[in-house]
Amino acid sequence: MSELMTGATAGVLAEILAERQRQNAKWGQQDHDPSTWLMVLAEEVGEANQAVFETLFPTYDKRAAQRGPRTLAEYRQELIQVAAVAVAAIESLDRQDQSPG
Repeated sequence: MSELMTGATAGVLAEILAERQRQNAKWGQQDHDPSTWLMVLAEEVGEANQAVFETLFPTYDKRAAQRGPRTLAEYRQELIQVAAVAVAAIESLDRQDQSPG
């Protein structure tokens, strides 16, 4: 293990791998064009933004307040999903780059 990679880093990467496996089980292999991947990634980043915003300002949105307070654990889970989607986009790009033609 590199001095830059801690046990915590390995744990986070394992969570991202588990999320990639969950995504593949749910959606199968996805091979979108780059602009579609950016839209999917932006949607995931938006969910992370919403989770942290609702954690910091739980009474800002009445609908959000009715659901109950969000936690930083939910924000963290959204970040894992952001990272997993970014990995999926890279995998897709690599597959397409190796395709003939």
